[in-house]
Amino acid sequence: MNSKLNSFFSRLTTGKRLALVLVAILLMITAAVYQTTKATVTIVKDAKENITVTTHAKTVGELLNEQGFKMKDEDDITPSLQDPIAGNMTVEWAQAKQISVSNNGEEKDVWTTAATVEELVDEQGITLDKNDYLSKHIDTPIEEGMQVTYESAFPVNVKYDGEKEEIMTTSTTVADLLEDAGVEVSDEDRIEPGEDKEITGKTDIEVVRVEKVTDVVEEEIDYATVTRRDDSLPKGEEEVVEDGKKGIIEKRYEVVLEDGEEVSRELIEEKQIEESEDKVVAVGAREPAVTASRGGSGNNPSSNGRTISMQATAYTANCSGCTGVTATGVNLNNSPNKKVVAVDPSVIPLGSRVYVEGYGEAVAADTGGAIKGNKIDLHVPSKAEAGRFGRQTVEVTILD
Repeated sequence: MNSKLNSFFSRLTTGKRLALVLVAILLMITAAVYQTTKATVTIVKDAKENITVTTHAKTVGELLNEQGFKMKDEDDITPSLQDPIAGNMTVEWAQAKQISVSNNGEEKDVWTTAATVEELVDEQGITLDKNDYLSKHIDTPIEEGMQVTYESAFPVNVKYDGEKEEIMTTSTTVADLLEDAGVEVSDEDRIEPGEDKEITGKTDIEVVRVEKVTDVVEEEIDYATVTRRDDSLPKGEEEVVEDGKKGIIEKRYEVVLEDGEEVSRELIEEKQIEESEDKVVAVGAREPAVTASRGGSGNNPSSNGRTISMQATAYTANCSGCTGVTATGVNLNNSPNKKVVAVDPSVIPLGSRVYVEGYGEAVAADTGGAIKGNKIDLHVPSKAEAGRFGRQTVEVTILD
């Protein structure tokens, strides 16, 4: 090859040789100038990949096409594709990614060139409060196909432990809100509305503290007064033979408290601690013999009447379940001071006038389920008087 070139040049005249050398030098100078006139451009791809190239491209768009880059309309390119290329320039190219954004329940697909979730939130015009919900951390890099959910917090009024507090939340149920707010709830507590209730900004929540406690109460049981006829004592004179003693009963209650206030009380156990003991009173019965004519004033028994020793108790028409009307039709509610006795008609016929020791003259106008045989029940105006009478042995004289 070299020998052929040497032979070729040897045949040329000196002038032609000079011309060829000049052409070659010119071509070399032109090539050198072409290379030196290329612009140096740095392409920064997605803020992390730097590519440095030299180019004769006239615009940024031509440069990127020249490098074989495929761009989308949503990409962010600075300077723009139409801007001219200048030496030592930097082109920043942020490739857009398509992601799904849910903003307070409104979901849409968006193209974004944001590098992080924080930049995306700013890009979408979302003002992020500390109580708002964001499904991704703000430093999370944006990736193709990512889903980001945002929910703004709303106020809910919560009343508990005597305090009322406004809580900003994005919780969907009462239970979630109480847990997020750090409000502890026991199994006994009552939540209004229920824990599974869905909440909105208009929801008011109340936690009622419910507590069950046991209350033990001791109650006294009054003793009964029993009278005994004593013929050794003058009539009308009384003497205490045995003092009465009150008994004690223990009652155990289950008490329900709501926010410290008692709302219900249920008796669950009752136990006798001490038995009561009756008070025994001797009542004098000794009196001079009294003679009265039949049909007299009624203050004394007739000497002609039959006298019976009977067990006497007292009752009043003013009692629960009582009609106040006797077996013979006497309305004791209308005549509370009327002297009426209940008898066993087989012993004392109804309608008889009787004289009862310590009670006076009365009419046998009533009966009773427990009045059998030598028993008599004396009508008195009040329950208190009936209680004081107790049970006594008396002499009853049938006047007629």
